[in-house]
Amino acid sequence: MYKNLKNYLQKRNLIDNNKINLICSYFKLKTTSRKEFLLNYNDVCKNYYFVNKGCLRLFTINKEGLENSRYFAFEGNFGTALPSFIDQKPALEYLQTIEKSELLVITRQDFYYLVNTIPEFSAIYREILELGFINAQQRIYGFQGLDALEKVSWTIKNNPKLLLRVSNKMAASYLGMSPSTLSRMKSKL
Repeated sequence: MYKNLKNYLQKRNLIDNNKINLICSYFKLKTTSRKEFLLNYNDVCKNYYFVNKGCLRLFTINKEGLENSRYFAFEGNFGTALPSFIDQKPALEYLQTIEKSELLVITRQDFYYLVNTIPEFSAIYREILELGFINAQQRIYGFQGLDALEKVSWTIKNNPKLLLRVSNKMAASYLGMSPSTLSRMKSKL
């Protein structure tokens, strides 16, 4: 159950097995169905998720009812509505599984206990935050000057699972284009 999480922790920091086992003991297994909501709009996020199997999606819905996907977490990655998790204010987004998933869940209280008591876990959390910031900046600023074909090429290079595992509708909302445009661009590659 903890194999993927243990691998994740070992790859990111020199950390002994006792500490890894202690960290893992705070995570509980949760299996979900396809399209199960883990967080609804305006709820306060109280959990952090590690994806053992499946996929999480963070998204919003605009006034016209169109979904805008902001983040996908596949196997071996963490996912949550981070702003709400950190500041404990209502989330302005949804967190949902898009496939039947197996997740390891840690509560906010336990998560910050580990951050405050295990320096190696704190360093891993800092890395998660830094990489998340860098990826968001690359996506935001990188996409500004790219046409549709370049966006799809960038995604294939930087996040190949996205176009293979999620629907065209979800992937298109992440890329800022219509599903038909995404289909046309994929056919050109």
